[in-house]
Amino acid sequence: MQGFNMGRYVPPEQEGIMSGNQLHGKHALGARANKISQGILTVRFEMPYPIWCTHCPKPTIIGQGVRFNAEKKKVGNYHSSPIFSFRLKHVACGGWIEIQTDPKNTAYVVIEGARKRDLGEDKVLDGDIKIMTVEEREAIRNNAFASLEGKLDDKKQLEYSKKRLEELQHLSEKQWEDPYELNKRLRNSFREGRKRRENEAGATAALQDKMSLGLDLLPENEEDARRASFVEFGESNPQRAVEKVISKPLFANSIPTKKSMKSSKRKLKAEQLAEQRTADFAAELCSNTRAAIDPFVPGSRATPGKKLILGVKRKRSRLEDEHPEGKSQDNASVNHLVDYDSS
Repeated sequence: MQGFNMGRYVPPEQEGIMSGNQLHGKHALGARANKISQGILTVRFEMPYPIWCTHCPKPTIIGQGVRFNAEKKKVGNYHSSPIFSFRLKHVACGGWIEIQTDPKNTAYVVIEGARKRDLGEDKVLDGDIKIMTVEEREAIRNNAFASLEGKLDDKKQLEYSKKRLEELQHLSEKQWEDPYELNKRLRNSFREGRKRRENEAGATAALQDKMSLGLDLLPENEEDARRASFVEFGESNPQRAVEKVISKPLFANSIPTKKSMKSSKRKLKAEQLAEQRTADFAAELCSNTRAAIDPFVPGSRATPGKKLILGVKRKRSRLEDEHPEGKSQDNASVNHLVDYDSS
């Protein structure tokens, strides 16, 4: 059986002896292994940190995470860990950049064609402890001036730390001067907050049960209330809403006068609410009365007949077409206005 050999033919006498790649002089990795005889393999390399390209005529930065096709090659060893070199080409200028691994410091080092962007990671900030290598410690021991500078720096750091500890201790003593009173204040604030949280949790659970919500509700805030006040819900009956809009007078005087505004300020809220309800009831009554007797409103007593449906044009009946003179003179004398129900 030939098997899977990248679509290359293997004669029966060579089966089991060599693969299709070996028989045709090809590598299993294809074009990536064109320079495999030189120990170079083409891989996909991702930039570990931002660098400045020194080949570009203008300062050009290559960001972290940009990917290149790089030539990977082993250039040495650090103890038993191999050191690899990645050589890649910058497409913008055509210059070559070489980056090597540094197993000693677990980092990448730019060797040629670029320089690392300074992000301030190597700077020692206040309070940080610099970890020195064995060589640096040996150099400080052998150098008297370096040892003296280190002692002076350590003395300054000790004085600053001592002063800071004294400030923290003084602040702690000031805050806990009367532990009983402080504890009492904390317990009272927690007790008030607990009652409020219990009430909010009960209201939230009741709302979830009422609305059959399986979601966690967040506490209400002023922004939610303000946005909810902008939402207006229409009536459930659309025909009723259309009749209400049609029956509403065109020129209604709804602007309150200064006299009424001054008098309303002096009244109590209960009286204002009662007056508002009375005014709403009177407006609703006037609207219904007008809708019943207005000849321009379809379906009123002044315009008997079928109600109009918005967007639908009613056809004239055969009786109206055959006997247009059949209408009584009395009815004609009463309805002087054109009925909008006619088509």
